Formats: sequence, structure tokens, C-alpha cells
Amino acid sequence: MVRGKTQLKRIENTTSRQATFSKRRKGLLKKASELSVLCDADVAVIIFSPRGKLNQYASSSMEETIERYKRQVKNTQDSTSPFVDQNAQPLKHEAQRMSKKIEQLETSKRKLLGEDLGKCSIRGLQKLERQLDRSISIIRARKTSLYRNLIEQLKEKERILVAENAVLREKLRLDPHQISNEDNATVSIVETAFSIGLPQILNYTLFLQQ
Repeated sequence: MVRGKTQLKRIENTTSRQATFSKRRKGLLKKASELSVLCDADVAVIIFSPRGKLNQYASSSMEETIERYKRQVKNTQDSTSPFVDQNAQPLKHEAQRMSKKIEQLETSKRKLLGEDLGKCSIRGLQKLERQLDRSISIIRARKTSLYRNLIEQLKEKERILVAENAVLREKLRLDPHQISNEDNATVSIVETAFSIGLPQILNYTLFLQQ
């Protein structure tokens, strides 16, 4: 007769649960003894019943086996700690390096703003002055480039206004009576803008030449 597979869950019936505990406890202790004899293994088993009764088996001394277990667990934990520290060490060094770099940048920033200069030597101040001169040269070059672009834009507007002015004057020369009041106002605006725009362009040109 094929034996059915026992479902692993708590046995609700108290009598059946106690009988199963007693039977399986004896079987477990017997297997532990057999394992110790057949394989020359140091085996220790500790069982507490549902009522708190102690049941145990040890192939040698239970106390010595427990102490051996504690030492083994401690050695295992100690052996894994250096591995964790070894992996964390590069990250720690990188964090320290980045923190030092940020501190250096903050110090350099304060010096460029003219702060915390009391500890600077003559050589340090000269180096800082050269850095500022290079920065000013770059800023001036960028400003000059922007002025030149602005002058080119103004010159282009000037050419457009001159062309529009020429067209309106030609229309006025051919037939003065066909020019409406709106066209006359446009001529006046173009001439005014043209007369105002030229000195600005000349001023920008003189500034660049200086």
C-alpha cells in the first residue's frame, strides 16, 4: 500500500500532535546518532517540546559543541568584515577626495572675490592677479565681439532704411500727387531714424578703434 504524503501544517488535534511529536522526536534523535556514528561527525540536537520540556542529543559534550559553534560563528563574521571594509574603502577615499576638491574650489572662489586674502603670500597674490587679468581679457574679448555684432546689425538696418528711402523718393519724384499721407509719414520716420542711427554707429566704431 502506497503511503500518502503528509501535508506540512500544524496538527490541530492535541492528542495527535503530541503523538506525532513523540514519534518524530525519537526518529530525529536516532538519525542524529546514526549520522554521528556512520560519518564520524560531531552532532548536537536540542529540542524543546510544546510544553517546554528539553530533549537533546550530543555525540560528545553538548557544552563543548555549543562553544565550538559560537567560535565558528564569530570567526565567520570576522572573516566577512574585512571584505566589506575592503569594498567600502575606495568609496571612502573617493568621498574624501571630492570633499577636499570642493573645499579648494570654495577657497579659490572667495579669493577671486577679494575675500580671505590675509593668509596669501606675495607669490600667491601675484598668481591670483594673473588669473584675474586672464579672466578680464576673455570678458573684454567677448564684449568686443558682441559690440561688433551689434554694429553689423545696425549697418544692415541702415542699408534697409536707405533702400526704402530711395524707393519713396523715387515715387515722390515721378508723381508727387500719388503719395498718400501715410507714405509722407513713412518718409519722415525713415529720415528721422536714419539721421539718429548714424552717430550711434560712428560711436561704436570709435569705441572699437580705441
